Order: sequence, then C-alpha cells, then structure tokens
Amino acid sequence: MARQSQDTPAFLRLAAHPLRWRLLTALTPGDYRVRELAAFIDQPQNLVSYHLRLLRAGGLVTAGRSSFDGRDSYYHLDLDRCAQALAVAGVALHPALRLDPAPPAPVLGQLRTAVLFMCTGNSARSPIAEALLRHHTGGHIEVASAGSHPRPRIHPGAVQVLREDYGIDIADQRPRHLNTVVDRRFDHVISLCDKVREVCLDFPDDPGRAHWSIPDPATAGDADQNGYPAFRRTAAEINTRIRYLLPVLNPGEA
Repeated sequence: MARQSQDTPAFLRLAAHPLRWRLLTALTPGDYRVRELAAFIDQPQNLVSYHLRLLRAGGLVTAGRSSFDGRDSYYHLDLDRCAQALAVAGVALHPALRLDPAPPAPVLGQLRTAVLFMCTGNSARSPIAEALLRHHTGGHIEVASAGSHPRPRIHPGAVQVLREDYGIDIADQRPRHLNTVVDRRFDHVISLCDKVREVCLDFPDDPGRAHWSIPDPATAGDADQNGYPAFRRTAAEINTRIRYLLPVLNPGEA
C-alpha cells in the first residue's frame, strides 16, 4: 500500500492559524477593506495586513483597487480556490475523502427569499447578477437590481454575453433607480461596485448586506472589442459568486 505524503497540505497550514481563519470567515459574505477587517476581528491593522499577504500568496485571497477611492483595496475570498484546496487536503489524508470542489446548487424551497443587486448605472453588473440568480433558481426567489445613477439602457455587452453564454435574454430590460425599490422588503442587499456601496439607504426589516467589489466591464480596455471579453470575465465572476450564494439564500436545503 502506497504511503500518503506526510507534508501538511498548504491550505491547512494557512487556514489553521486562528487569526487567518477569522479573516477567511470574515470574508465569506463579501469583500472588505483592510481597516474593516481589522475592526471585525479587533486586531491591529498592520498584523491583519501581514496575514492577508500570506493568504494572498497562498492564492486563497485576492485584492483589487477600489473604484471609489484608488488608495483603498478590497480583499476577496476565492471560494473556488478554497474548495479545490479542501479537496486536495482530503485526498492527502485518504483517497476516499475526495470532495467535489464546487458545491452543488441546492433546490430552493417555497420560501420567497428576496435579493437586490445594486451598482451605479444598473446597466451591466447588477442586471447580469439579477439575470443569473433568477436563472439558477428557476424563479423561486424574488430578485431585482437597481442603480444610484441608472444609465439609459442595459449595455449591449451585458445583453450579448448573457444571451450567448447563458441563454438568457434581457434585451427588453431597462435600468431602474434605487428610489424605485427602497421601500421594498429584501432579505439580502448586495452591492457590486465600490461607489454604490457608499450610498446610504435604509431598507425595511434591515436586510443582510454584502459587497462584491467587481470592476465595471464597460471601462475595461477590451470592453469594445469583438466578443466583449471584459463582459465575459465579469459574467463568469458573478456566476461563480452566485453559485456560492445559493446555499446562503436557503441553508436548510443545502
């Protein structure tokens, strides 16, 4: 019988540290700045920055400049990489512990959970998220999107990518203003751009809040090239985040 490797898997070496585990846990709902993480776990910012560097070096956490304030960075937990690393760690212990690296989408129950996606223009990121969540849940949840400064129309790149890559047609959809939904009840409110995160809105029943720091694909250098590669990357990232959001929306069915 072949011996298993005695080296501790890299994921376990990184995640087993109590402070790093707290950081990983803090980042599971969404993206945060270092000073917010320091406040969450009540540790000095320089110490938090040090451990974030280790998590970034291990590929578990990524960072991107804020589009609201370029001096800030948002940290993001790469759940796909974590799932893959957990699968590797299980196999290192015993072959029978092989895990599916991507969680299956649960079949949502009859409870009508309501989700709102927000971005500035409501022309690309938030309508993509709205369409993909509705697609993945078969209409079993209420989902909407809106913007603080809505554009006149949905960006053609968002329409094209959703149609070609996911079989979803939003050509007739129009951007809406946040004022049109601020009185509605939502269970989850998710901002997708750093600017709209700074907009203070009060929703009924204090919904859960999360932030996904995703750059505007319309401002990317390749946004106007044939095939809209920036929009494909954005839709793929949002789709991945939504796959991991599904068990959160209805944990009893996960």
